[in-house]
Amino acid sequence: MHNNKIKHGLLAALLALVGHVNLTTAAPLSADEARAIAKEAYVYGFPLVDHYRVQYTYFQDRQHAEFKAPWNTLHNTARIYTPDDKAYPTPNADTPYSQLGADLRSEPLVLTLPAVEPGRYYSAQFVDAYTYNFGYVGSRTTGNSGGVFLLAGPDWQGSVPPGIDKVFRSETQFAFVFYRTQLFGPDDLGNVKQVQAGYKVQPLSAFLGQPAPAAAPPIDFLEPLSAYEERSSLAFFEQLNFVLRFCPTHPSEQAMLARFARLGIGPGQHFDERTLSAQMRTAIAAGIHDAWQDFDALGQQVARGEVSTTRFLGSRAFLGDNYLYRMRAAVTGLYGNDKEETIYPPFYLDAAGQKLDAAQHGYTLRFAPGQLPPVNAFWSLTMYDASRLLVANPLHRYLINSSMLPQLKRDADGGLTLYIQHASPGPERESNWLPAPNGPFYIAGRLYWPKPEALEGRWQKPVLQPVALDAAPALSARRP
Repeated sequence: MHNNKIKHGLLAALLALVGHVNLTTAAPLSADEARAIAKEAYVYGFPLVDHYRVQYTYFQDRQHAEFKAPWNTLHNTARIYTPDDKAYPTPNADTPYSQLGADLRSEPLVLTLPAVEPGRYYSAQFVDAYTYNFGYVGSRTTGNSGGVFLLAGPDWQGSVPPGIDKVFRSETQFAFVFYRTQLFGPDDLGNVKQVQAGYKVQPLSAFLGQPAPAAAPPIDFLEPLSAYEERSSLAFFEQLNFVLRFCPTHPSEQAMLARFARLGIGPGQHFDERTLSAQMRTAIAAGIHDAWQDFDALGQQVARGEVSTTRFLGSRAFLGDNYLYRMRAAVTGLYGNDKEETIYPPFYLDAAGQKLDAAQHGYTLRFAPGQLPPVNAFWSLTMYDASRLLVANPLHRYLINSSMLPQLKRDADGGLTLYIQHASPGPERESNWLPAPNGPFYIAGRLYWPKPEALEGRWQKPVLQPVALDAAPALSARRP
């Protein structure tokens, strides 16, 4: 009898174990399920992977032409960006940059900003590995009087020492701090360098005069995919898994990452396309293609004015779970600002609803009297080619901004007309010429520290009016 009880008990335990395995082991993925997961994971992951590519280039790969400085070391770029700068799309040419790649695994960093004269815009934007903007200091948020700020990672449990004006906490173990310092004109570059010289960064231990904590373990960094490879390579998901090692899972994303894990995607997961069947590889590639189709559809909505670009950039709280918006921001304007800091009105179409193409038309853009962009700091219009890079031209002029207003010619009524075309509009109009490539182009408007009428939509950007090429003067032989 005792032996029978033991046998029955063992049988019940075995049945319970079998039942548990059946309940907790996911069924094999179908091709359709893999395609859907790949699409969702690609939209979610693109900003992380592309951000990693740029950060690796800036702070890890010392042989790369775009290398800036080692991690936790501030780098000042005391010039404006030109067509030779190709690391990421839509760089601005208004504000010389300073960049800090922050490795927060061992201890926080202390950032000091100097006092800056009134009227000069400057800012430091805090970006995590998800590409969320999680904080700002500078003209709009903390004023031009400077300050001392603490940047801490997700695992830091220390106390805030005296002398710190504000603490910024990154969700991820690596963060990026992007400084912008307004340049009023070529003759102002020396003043910008003086401001940049006042930007200082030091580990918290150095700030306190204490011994440094134990160094974080070394990382075997992955060689990033190229920007071109990111768009279709299945190795994209290996890169995403690597980046997610340094991104603690947010509670709101646990269920989503559990879905991704069925395809070997997520922190601690292993994705290797070589182990997949041809059918599964095809399904995953189709999922990536589906993601880009959704991206393109959203772009068409933006071009038609149905979705505002102000909705794509910001904090996790602002964007919520709209990962397609976050992807759109990463592709078209990585490291763009929150709308309160900068509004980016785009110019994709002309007044007839056609895509902009300087091989087909010249264009005029007129601001009526009193209708220049309303800003507390300054505004600009920057020209980009089809690849969203700055456009080489004989004037070396990549934008027109509010600092240039004294040099621009006004209309008889006080309005302002700009000439956007490939060839010069002639000597009398060249001051108001924004040179375009001989083909498709895009203009990014930027309103730094916009006023309420811009934030609330009461100010509307003008539209580009097409002009027949035979009506646009030929390229002038005279150069200023």
